[in-house]
Amino acid sequence: MSQWDEGKGYGFITPDEGGARIFVHIKAFALSTGRPRAGEVFSYEPGTDRQGKRRALEVRRVAPVVVPPSAPVRPKGKGSATLWLIPAFAAFYLGVDMLWPMRPAVWGAYSAMSLATFIVYWGDKRAARRNAQRVSERTLHLLALACGWPGALAARQLLRHKSSKVTFTRIFWLTVALNLLGFIMIFTPLRGYLY
Repeated sequence: MSQWDEGKGYGFITPDEGGARIFVHIKAFALSTGRPRAGEVFSYEPGTDRQGKRRALEVRRVAPVVVPPSAPVRPKGKGSATLWLIPAFAAFYLGVDMLWPMRPAVWGAYSAMSLATFIVYWGDKRAARRNAQRVSERTLHLLALACGWPGALAARQLLRHKSSKVTFTRIFWLTVALNLLGFIMIFTPLRGYLY
């Protein structure tokens, strides 16, 4: 089976002897065959449809497809669980600003750096797909540390970029922690403990 569209219920079989692919519909499979997948080997009887086009009939599985072992599939929605940190930080920021007013430029810095970081992540993912020059991991970490971590977090989850590399993830969370610690030490009364 060289191609199979599960949603439409048809596909194409490439003959072992070569030549053009042959159309096959789900109704041509024997009941015991089960749902086909691309890569499996089937036997069939050659036939034609009402317009005289070639198609496979009486299709039976000869050999199942061998799927190589791969990394475990992450359940859908699990990766976005950390996105709650963005609105949580916004609420924390608002609380700090109400108690100890800050300059609007601070929020502007977080917003601008987050947007810039998201765009850089997007560009790096695009470069990875095209085998073009990539953005260094050090640059991505520095952007996250410099108030861009909300954008980096959004990009990691929404674009699925740099979200599975363990070493990168550890350093990323370290930059988030350092940025938050810096924010607390600078914009809350805890800054008095620095002196």
